[in-house]
Amino acid sequence: MSERNLSGIDRLILGADRALRTLSTRATSSTRPSPANAEPHAELDNAERRHAAGLMRVNHSGEVCAQALYQGQALTAKLPEVREEMEHAAEEEVDHLAWCEQRLRDLDSRPSLLNPLWYGLSFGIGAVAGKVSDRMSLGFVAATEEQVCKHLESHLQSLPEQDQKSRAVVEQMLVDEARHAHTALEAGGHRFPAPVKGVMTLVSKAMTKSSYKI
Repeated sequence: MSERNLSGIDRLILGADRALRTLSTRATSSTRPSPANAEPHAELDNAERRHAAGLMRVNHSGEVCAQALYQGQALTAKLPEVREEMEHAAEEEVDHLAWCEQRLRDLDSRPSLLNPLWYGLSFGIGAVAGKVSDRMSLGFVAATEEQVCKHLESHLQSLPEQDQKSRAVVEQMLVDEARHAHTALEAGGHRFPAPVKGVMTLVSKAMTKSSYKI
C-alpha cells in the first residue's frame, strides 16, 4: 500500500516504529555506504578521540532531530506531495544517522543520552509547523537545514586534521543538507526573517553544547 493511501492510525503506527528505530542503537542501516569507508584509519590520542566523538555525537543528535522534524511535519502536512517530500527527506537522513552512529562506535563512544528529549521536542515542532501551513513547514525545514550546515562547517574546522573518516562523513552530510534546504525553498517554503533564525540559533547552540558532553 502506498503511503499516500495510509489512514491516520496507520501513519501514527508507522511513525512510532520509525521513532523506535531512530532512538535504538544499531537499528538503522544506510542505503549508501559510509564515506568514512574509503578513508584511511588514523591514530588519535585520547583528547582528539574524545573531541571527535563529541562532535559526531552532536551530528548524530542533529540527525535524530531531523528524523523527528520530518516525521512530525509529514503527519500534519496538508498536501500529499508535501507529505511525500518530507518522508523522502527523512529517508535520506537515515543514511546520516547510520554513518554518525558507526563513526561513534569506531571512536569507542555512544550517542547522546538526551536523544529521546530532542526527538520529542523536534517532532512536536514539526507537527505544529505542518499544521500551520505547508509553506511554513517547508520554510522551517530550510531554516533548520541552514543551521545544520553552519554547524557542519564549524565541525570541519574543529575536527582533528588526521581524522579523515569523520571529515568525509561531515563533508557528505553538508552536501546533502544544503540540497535539502534548497529543495524546501524551491518547493515554496517561507523564508524566515532574521530574528526567527536568531532564536533558532540559540536553541541549536543549547542542543549542541549538551549533546557534545552527554
